[in-house]
Amino acid sequence: MPTLSYLTTTHFDFGAVNRLAKELTARGIKRPLFVTDKGVRAVGLLDRVLEAAGPDAPIDNIFDETPGNPTEAATLKALAQYEAAGCDGVVAIGGGSPMDLGKGVALLAGSGGPLSKFDPAAGGGRNITKVAPLIAIPTTAGTGSEVSIGAVIILEDGRKVGFGGNKLIPVVALCDPELTLGLPPLLTAATGMDAITHCIEAVLSPVVNPPAEGVGYDGLWRGWRALRTAVADGSNREARWQMMMASTEGAMAFVKGLGAVHAMSHSAGRLPGKHLHHGTLNAVTLPAVLRFNHGATEEKYERLRMMMGLAPSADLAEAIEEMNADIGLP
Repeated sequence: MPTLSYLTTTHFDFGAVNRLAKELTARGIKRPLFVTDKGVRAVGLLDRVLEAAGPDAPIDNIFDETPGNPTEAATLKALAQYEAAGCDGVVAIGGGSPMDLGKGVALLAGSGGPLSKFDPAAGGGRNITKVAPLIAIPTTAGTGSEVSIGAVIILEDGRKVGFGGNKLIPVVALCDPELTLGLPPLLTAATGMDAITHCIEAVLSPVVNPPAEGVGYDGLWRGWRALRTAVADGSNREARWQMMMASTEGAMAFVKGLGAVHAMSHSAGRLPGKHLHHGTLNAVTLPAVLRFNHGATEEKYERLRMMMGLAPSADLAEAIEEMNADIGLP
Protein backbone atom coordinates (compact mmCIF):
# COMPACT_ATOMS: atom_id res chain seq x y z
CA MET A 1 0.00 0.00 0.00
CA PRO A 2 1.45 3.39 -0.97
CA THR A 3 2.41 5.62 1.96
CA LEU A 4 2.83 9.32 1.19
CA SER A 5 5.11 11.24 3.53
CA TYR A 6 4.29 14.82 2.58
CA LEU A 7 2.84 17.21 5.18
CA THR A 8 1.60 14.17 7.11
CA THR A 9 1.50 10.38 6.76
CA THR A 10 -1.09 9.28 4.23
CA HIS A 11 -1.91 5.62 3.67
CA PHE A 12 -3.51 5.48 0.24
CA ASP A 13 -5.22 2.59 -1.52
CA PHE A 14 -8.24 0.34 -1.50
CA GLY A 15 -8.47 -1.10 1.99
CA ALA A 16 -6.59 1.73 3.70
CA VAL A 17 -9.37 2.14 6.27
CA ASN A 18 -8.46 -1.28 7.67
CA ARG A 19 -5.37 0.33 9.23
CA LEU A 20 -7.50 2.31 11.65
CA ALA A 21 -7.05 0.06 14.70
CA LYS A 22 -3.28 0.10 14.21
CA GLU A 23 -3.22 3.87 13.82
CA LEU A 24 -5.33 4.48 16.91
CA THR A 25 -2.84 2.48 18.93
CA ALA A 26 0.16 4.15 17.33
CA ARG A 27 -1.23 7.62 18.07
CA GLY A 28 -2.17 6.77 21.64
CA ILE A 29 -5.89 7.39 21.07
CA LYS A 30 -7.88 5.24 23.47
CA ARG A 31 -11.22 7.06 23.51
CA PRO A 32 -11.87 8.66 20.12
CA LEU A 33 -14.76 10.89 19.20
CA PHE A 34 -16.02 9.81 15.77
CA VAL A 35 -17.13 12.93 13.87
CA THR A 36 -19.27 12.46 10.76
CA ASP A 37 -22.62 13.50 9.31
CA LYS A 38 -25.98 11.79 9.00
CA GLY A 39 -25.51 11.07 5.29
CA VAL A 40 -22.28 9.15 5.83
CA ARG A 41 -23.93 7.24 8.65
CA ALA A 42 -27.08 6.48 6.64
CA VAL A 43 -25.21 4.80 3.78
CA GLY A 44 -23.26 2.54 6.12
CA LEU A 45 -19.80 4.07 5.74
CA LEU A 46 -19.57 4.91 9.44
CA ASP A 47 -20.25 1.26 10.30
CA ARG A 48 -17.34 0.19 8.10
CA VAL A 49 -15.04 2.62 9.91
CA LEU A 50 -16.23 1.51 13.34
CA GLU A 51 -15.58 -2.10 12.38
CA ALA A 52 -12.08 -1.17 11.28
CA ALA A 53 -11.45 0.46 14.68
CA GLY A 54 -11.13 -3.03 16.12
CA PRO A 55 -12.92 -4.98 18.86
CA ASP A 56 -11.17 -3.15 21.70
CA ALA A 57 -11.93 0.41 20.59
CA PRO A 58 -14.84 2.20 22.28
CA ILE A 59 -17.22 3.13 19.47
CA ASP A 60 -20.04 4.71 21.44
CA ASN A 61 -18.82 8.31 21.11
CA ILE A 62 -20.29 9.44 17.79
CA PHE A 63 -21.15 12.97 16.68
CA ASP A 64 -23.15 12.87 13.44
CA GLU A 65 -24.70 16.35 13.43
CA THR A 66 -22.20 18.05 11.14
CA PRO A 67 -24.04 20.56 8.91
CA GLY A 68 -23.28 21.03 5.22
CA ASN A 69 -21.09 23.98 6.09
CA PRO A 70 -19.61 23.43 9.58
CA THR A 71 -20.60 26.02 12.15
CA GLU A 72 -19.21 27.18 15.45
CA ALA A 73 -22.40 26.05 17.20
CA ALA A 74 -22.04 22.49 15.88
CA THR A 75 -18.34 22.48 16.74
CA LEU A 76 -19.07 23.49 20.32
CA LYS A 77 -21.75 20.83 20.62
CA ALA A 78 -19.28 18.19 19.45
CA LEU A 79 -16.64 19.55 21.83
CA ALA A 80 -19.03 19.21 24.75
CA GLN A 81 -19.58 15.55 23.82
CA TYR A 82 -15.80 15.07 23.48
CA GLU A 83 -15.16 16.48 26.94
CA ALA A 84 -18.09 14.73 28.64
CA ALA A 85 -16.92 11.35 27.33
CA GLY A 86 -13.29 11.96 28.30
CA CYS A 87 -12.10 11.56 24.71
CA ASP A 88 -8.43 11.88 23.82
CA GLY A 89 -8.59 12.16 20.04
CA VAL A 90 -10.82 12.59 17.00
CA VAL A 91 -11.57 10.35 14.02
CA ALA A 92 -13.23 12.41 11.27
CA ILE A 93 -15.14 10.51 8.58
CA GLY A 94 -16.72 12.18 5.58
CA GLY A 95 -16.17 15.03 3.19
CA GLY A 96 -14.69 18.39 4.02
CA SER A 97 -17.40 19.36 6.49
CA PRO A 98 -16.91 16.55 9.05
CA MET A 99 -13.14 16.79 8.67
CA ASP A 100 -13.13 20.56 9.23
CA LEU A 101 -15.52 20.27 12.17
CA GLY A 102 -13.30 17.53 13.59
CA LYS A 103 -10.32 19.86 13.28
CA GLY A 104 -12.29 22.52 15.13
CA VAL A 105 -12.98 20.11 17.98
CA ALA A 106 -9.33 19.02 18.12
CA LEU A 107 -8.21 22.66 18.11
CA LEU A 108 -10.52 23.71 20.94
CA ALA A 109 -9.70 20.58 22.93
CA GLY A 110 -6.01 21.39 22.74
CA SER A 111 -5.81 25.18 22.78
CA GLY A 112 -9.09 26.26 24.36
CA GLY A 113 -11.63 28.68 22.96
CA PRO A 114 -13.22 30.68 21.61
CA LEU A 115 -12.68 29.94 17.93
CA SER A 116 -12.47 33.66 17.17
CA LYS A 117 -9.12 33.91 18.91
CA PHE A 118 -7.63 31.81 16.10
CA ASP A 119 -8.84 34.18 13.34
CA PRO A 120 -5.89 34.49 10.94
CA ALA A 121 -6.92 38.05 10.04
CA ALA A 122 -6.03 39.03 13.61
CA GLY A 123 -2.87 36.94 13.81
CA GLY A 124 -4.73 34.16 15.57
CA GLY A 125 -2.44 31.46 14.26
CA ARG A 126 0.00 32.18 17.08
CA ASN A 127 -2.68 31.09 19.55
CA ILE A 128 -2.70 27.53 18.20
CA THR A 129 -0.48 25.91 20.79
CA LYS A 130 -1.79 22.36 20.88
CA VAL A 131 -4.28 20.27 18.91
CA ALA A 132 -5.72 16.90 19.95
CA PRO A 133 -4.66 14.05 17.63
CA LEU A 134 -6.97 13.66 14.65
CA ILE A 135 -7.20 10.82 12.13
CA ALA A 136 -8.95 11.78 8.89
CA ILE A 137 -10.83 9.34 6.66
CA PRO A 138 -12.29 11.00 3.53
CA THR A 139 -15.40 9.61 1.87
CA THR A 140 -15.41 12.10 -1.03
CA ALA A 141 -12.69 13.18 -3.45
CA GLY A 142 -12.66 16.95 -3.32
CA THR A 143 -11.58 18.98 -0.34
CA GLY A 144 -8.38 17.17 0.58
CA SER A 145 -8.91 18.29 4.17
CA GLU A 146 -7.33 15.03 5.30
CA VAL A 147 -3.90 16.49 4.48
CA SER A 148 -4.54 20.23 4.54
CA ILE A 149 -3.34 22.88 6.97
CA GLY A 150 -6.77 24.50 7.24
CA ALA A 151 -10.35 24.23 8.42
CA VAL A 152 -13.26 26.44 7.38
CA ILE A 153 -15.98 27.12 9.96
CA ILE A 154 -18.81 29.65 10.05
CA LEU A 155 -18.62 31.60 13.31
CA GLU A 156 -21.57 32.75 15.36
CA ASP A 157 -21.18 36.29 13.99
CA GLY A 158 -21.72 34.96 10.44
CA ARG A 159 -18.14 35.13 9.24
CA LYS A 160 -16.83 32.11 7.32
CA VAL A 161 -13.28 31.85 8.63
CA GLY A 162 -10.47 29.69 7.33
CA PHE A 163 -8.28 28.68 10.24
CA GLY A 164 -4.78 27.58 9.33
CA GLY A 165 -1.60 26.18 10.77
CA ASN A 166 0.60 23.12 10.56
CA LYS A 167 -0.83 21.78 13.80
CA LEU A 168 -4.24 21.44 12.10
CA ILE A 169 -2.93 18.79 9.71
CA PRO A 170 -4.29 15.39 10.80
CA VAL A 171 -1.67 13.11 12.33
CA VAL A 172 -2.54 10.49 9.74
CA ALA A 173 -4.86 10.22 6.74
CA LEU A 174 -6.46 6.96 5.60
CA CYS A 175 -7.46 7.50 1.97
CA ASP A 176 -9.51 4.54 0.81
CA PRO A 177 -11.13 5.00 -2.63
CA GLU A 178 -13.49 2.13 -1.76
CA LEU A 179 -15.40 4.56 0.44
CA THR A 180 -16.23 6.74 -2.59
CA LEU A 181 -17.68 4.03 -4.87
CA GLY A 182 -21.26 4.84 -3.87
CA LEU A 183 -20.95 8.62 -4.20
CA PRO A 184 -23.80 9.96 -6.39
CA PRO A 185 -22.89 11.48 -9.78
CA LEU A 186 -23.69 15.10 -8.89
CA LEU A 187 -21.68 14.98 -5.68
CA THR A 188 -18.85 13.24 -7.53
CA ALA A 189 -18.91 16.09 -10.05
CA ALA A 190 -19.00 18.90 -7.49
CA THR A 191 -16.31 17.47 -5.25
CA GLY A 192 -14.20 16.55 -8.27
CA MET A 193 -14.26 20.13 -9.52
CA ASP A 194 -13.30 21.25 -6.03
CA ALA A 195 -10.16 19.11 -6.31
CA ILE A 196 -9.38 20.38 -9.81
CA THR A 197 -9.84 23.99 -8.67
CA HIS A 198 -7.47 23.41 -5.76
CA CYS A 199 -4.81 22.14 -8.16
CA ILE A 200 -5.24 25.02 -10.62
CA GLU A 201 -5.40 27.80 -8.02
CA ALA A 202 -2.41 26.42 -6.13
CA VAL A 203 -0.38 26.42 -9.34
CA LEU A 204 -1.42 29.99 -10.18
CA SER A 205 -0.64 31.35 -6.71
CA PRO A 206 2.35 33.74 -6.98
CA VAL A 207 4.00 32.14 -3.94
CA VAL A 208 7.23 30.39 -4.94
CA ASN A 209 7.07 26.73 -3.94
CA PRO A 210 8.06 24.53 -6.91
CA PRO A 211 7.57 21.16 -5.12
CA ALA A 212 3.99 22.04 -4.11
CA GLU A 213 3.37 23.43 -7.59
CA GLY A 214 4.54 20.17 -9.13
CA VAL A 215 2.12 18.24 -6.94
CA GLY A 216 -0.65 20.54 -8.17
CA TYR A 217 0.17 19.83 -11.81
CA ASP A 218 0.14 16.08 -11.17
CA GLY A 219 -3.18 16.27 -9.33
CA LEU A 220 -4.71 18.19 -12.24
CA TRP A 221 -3.36 15.64 -14.75
CA ARG A 222 -5.03 12.82 -12.82
CA GLY A 223 -8.29 14.57 -11.99
CA TRP A 224 -8.92 15.98 -15.46
CA ARG A 225 -8.61 12.55 -17.08
CA ALA A 226 -10.65 10.67 -14.49
CA LEU A 227 -13.54 12.97 -13.56
CA ARG A 228 -15.86 12.33 -16.50
CA THR A 229 -15.47 8.58 -16.03
CA ALA A 230 -16.02 8.76 -12.26
CA VAL A 231 -19.25 10.72 -12.81
CA ALA A 232 -20.53 8.43 -15.57
CA ASP A 233 -19.56 5.18 -13.82
CA GLY A 234 -19.16 5.51 -10.08
CA SER A 235 -18.10 1.85 -9.80
CA ASN A 236 -14.98 2.42 -11.89
CA ARG A 237 -12.25 1.71 -9.37
CA GLU A 238 -9.41 3.22 -11.40
CA ALA A 239 -11.28 6.51 -11.84
CA ARG A 240 -12.14 6.62 -8.14
CA TRP A 241 -8.50 5.98 -7.20
CA GLN A 242 -7.29 8.76 -9.48
CA MET A 243 -9.91 11.24 -8.23
CA MET A 244 -9.03 10.62 -4.60
CA MET A 245 -5.36 11.09 -5.40
CA ALA A 246 -6.17 14.33 -7.25
CA SER A 247 -8.10 15.51 -4.21
CA THR A 248 -5.28 14.70 -1.82
CA GLU A 249 -2.70 16.31 -4.09
CA GLY A 250 -4.83 19.44 -4.47
CA ALA A 251 -4.67 20.05 -0.74
CA MET A 252 -0.98 19.20 -0.63
CA ALA A 253 -0.42 21.81 -3.34
CA PHE A 254 -2.41 24.65 -1.81
CA VAL A 255 0.05 25.06 1.03
CA LYS A 256 1.35 27.70 -1.40
CA GLY A 257 -2.01 29.46 -1.42
CA LEU A 258 -5.26 29.71 -3.34
CA GLY A 259 -6.87 32.69 -5.07
CA ALA A 260 -9.88 34.66 -6.22
CA VAL A 261 -12.03 31.58 -6.89
CA HIS A 262 -11.94 30.57 -3.25
CA ALA A 263 -12.29 34.15 -2.05
CA MET A 264 -15.60 34.37 -3.89
CA SER A 265 -16.86 30.85 -3.24
CA HIS A 266 -16.28 31.16 0.50
CA SER A 267 -18.14 34.49 0.51
CA ALA A 268 -21.10 32.98 -1.33
CA GLY A 269 -21.00 29.86 0.81
CA ARG A 270 -21.66 31.81 4.00
CA LEU A 271 -24.92 33.35 2.75
CA PRO A 272 -27.63 32.36 5.25
CA GLY A 273 -30.27 29.95 4.04
CA LYS A 274 -28.67 29.27 0.66
CA HIS A 275 -26.79 26.02 1.48
CA LEU A 276 -24.53 26.44 -1.57
CA HIS A 277 -22.07 23.61 -2.22
CA HIS A 278 -18.45 24.76 -2.10
CA GLY A 279 -17.27 22.56 -4.97
CA THR A 280 -20.09 23.70 -7.26
CA LEU A 281 -19.32 27.33 -6.44
CA ASN A 282 -15.68 26.75 -7.36
CA ALA A 283 -16.66 25.12 -10.65
CA VAL A 284 -18.94 28.02 -11.61
CA THR A 285 -16.47 30.73 -10.58
CA LEU A 286 -13.27 29.24 -12.01
CA PRO A 287 -13.83 30.16 -15.70
CA ALA A 288 -14.33 33.86 -14.91
CA VAL A 289 -11.16 33.99 -12.83
CA LEU A 290 -9.15 32.19 -15.52
CA ARG A 291 -10.31 34.77 -18.06
CA PHE A 292 -9.46 37.63 -15.71
CA ASN A 293 -5.94 36.30 -15.10
CA HIS A 294 -5.28 35.42 -18.74
CA GLY A 295 -1.99 36.92 -19.91
CA ALA A 296 -0.64 37.49 -16.42
CA THR A 297 1.16 34.16 -16.12
CA GLU A 298 1.31 32.61 -19.57
CA GLU A 299 3.97 30.01 -18.74
CA LYS A 300 1.74 28.49 -16.06
CA TYR A 301 -1.26 28.58 -18.40
CA GLU A 302 0.83 26.69 -20.96
CA ARG A 303 1.66 24.00 -18.43
CA LEU A 304 -1.95 23.77 -17.29
CA ARG A 305 -3.01 23.13 -20.88
CA MET A 306 -0.41 20.38 -21.11
CA MET A 307 -1.69 18.67 -17.96
CA MET A 308 -5.25 18.87 -19.29
CA GLY A 309 -4.28 17.46 -22.69
CA LEU A 310 -5.37 20.64 -24.49
CA ALA A 311 -3.96 22.29 -27.58
CA PRO A 312 -1.39 25.06 -26.94
CA SER A 313 -3.89 27.68 -28.08
CA ALA A 314 -6.87 26.27 -26.14
CA ASP A 315 -8.98 28.53 -23.94
CA LEU A 316 -8.73 27.21 -20.37
CA ALA A 317 -11.96 28.87 -19.29
CA GLU A 318 -13.88 27.27 -22.15
CA ALA A 319 -12.42 23.88 -21.29
CA ILE A 320 -13.65 24.22 -17.70
CA GLU A 321 -17.10 25.27 -18.90
CA GLU A 322 -17.24 22.24 -21.20
CA MET A 323 -16.24 19.97 -18.33
CA ASN A 324 -18.94 21.48 -16.10
CA ALA A 325 -21.57 20.89 -18.80
CA ASP A 326 -20.43 17.32 -19.39
CA ILE A 327 -20.65 16.36 -15.71
CA GLY A 328 -23.95 18.12 -14.99
CA LEU A 329 -22.81 21.28 -13.23
CA PRO A 330 -24.01 24.82 -14.07
